[in-house]
This record gives sequence, C-alpha cells and structure tokens, in this order.
Amino acid sequence: MSVVSELLTAIAGLPRPLLVVVVGALVLGECTLGIGFVVPGESGLLIASAAVTDFGFFLTLSGSVALFAALGDNIGFLFGRRYGWRLRESAAVRKLGQRHWDRAGTLLRRYGVGAVLVARFLPVVRTLTPAAAGSSGLGYGRFLPASLVGAGAWATLHVAIGWLAGASAKYVENILGGAGWAVVGVLVLSGTATWLWRRRKARKTGAGTGVTDDLSGLDDLDRAA
Repeated sequence: MSVVSELLTAIAGLPRPLLVVVVGALVLGECTLGIGFVVPGESGLLIASAAVTDFGFFLTLSGSVALFAALGDNIGFLFGRRYGWRLRESAAVRKLGQRHWDRAGTLLRRYGVGAVLVARFLPVVRTLTPAAAGSSGLGYGRFLPASLVGAGAWATLHVAIGWLAGASAKYVENILGGAGWAVVGVLVLSGTATWLWRRRKARKTGAGTGVTDDLSGLDDLDRAA
C-alpha cells in the first residue's frame, strides 16, 4: 500500500468533526492551484464518504465539502483575475499540465459560464477552470452562481457514491460473516479437486500414447524381419 493510500485510509477513521475538516481541506487544495496532484481530494472524499451512516451526516458532509470546493473555485478565480494568462506559464500549471489549461480555455470559449459547471466533473480541468475563467474576463456575478451550483452537485454526487459503496461493502461483509471461511474452504477444495482431475487425465493420455508408440515399434520390427 502506498503512502497516499495509507493516508486516505487513515482519514476515513477520523472522528466526524475532524473528518469534515480534513476532507474539506483536501477538496479546497484540489480546487486551488498546485495541491490536487499530491493528494487527490476526490479520492479522499469518496473514501471518507464510506463512513457516512445516516442522512444527517450525509447532509453535513455534502454541504461542508460544497462550501470548501466553492471557496477553492473563488481563490482560483481571483488568481486568474490577478495574474491573467501568465498563469499558464506558472510552475503549478506546468505541473498539472498546460494541455488541461488549454482545455479549460476551450470549454470557456465554447460554453461560457456553463463550462464552470461542466468542468466541475472533469479531473484536473476543474482545478484550472476557475483560474482560466478569471483570466478570460468572465464576470464574477456570473461565475459565483455557477461555482456554487457545480460544487453542490459535485459534492452531493460523490458523497452519495461513497455512502452507497460503504453501505454495500458492510452489507456483503455481514452476509458473509461467519461463512467467510467456509466459502474460502469450498474454493480451495474445488481448486484442488480440479487440479487432481486434470493431472490424472494427463497421466492417462500419456500412458495411452506410450502404448501406441510401443505397438508401432513392434510393427517396424516385424517388417524388418
């Protein structure tokens, strides 16, 4: 298991208030230039969402994540407004990939403010789109509503996916429960029986081939005589 995987797994075991803060920080980092490529906020969000066990915490986590994501968008927008298209040559954008910056610009030219919503569901591009929007001169009054709606939809969807995945895993675990070892035993016995059967069949085939070869040898001796 990698260091990042261990870190994300540890996040899922945190107390709920701390879990919300840590996951929110990861999402904020992913939605702001330069951090998302280290620890992906989306992965952390899905893993943490598996800890959701009730609708109240679902709403709390979804709402908190949406706010952190929207805050990250706004920071990125302000960066773009401040530095303009010079951000394309920055170390952070080169690290993430300038092709993603160009793709964000293409989406903005094609869909306008709708690109803020579309890009929210595209890895890496969502990190760069707010800054690209600020660089393009998109009005903040148009950007903010799109950012809030996109962040809310993205957060709700991913928390729901994580919750359902966690509930499904726990259900399967409860179903197997004590029968787990029995299932493993049956699989091992089946595999062993299959291996023995194939080995015995191979031996019979080999024996039959050997007899045929011997008879062929006797025929050759008879013809020679």
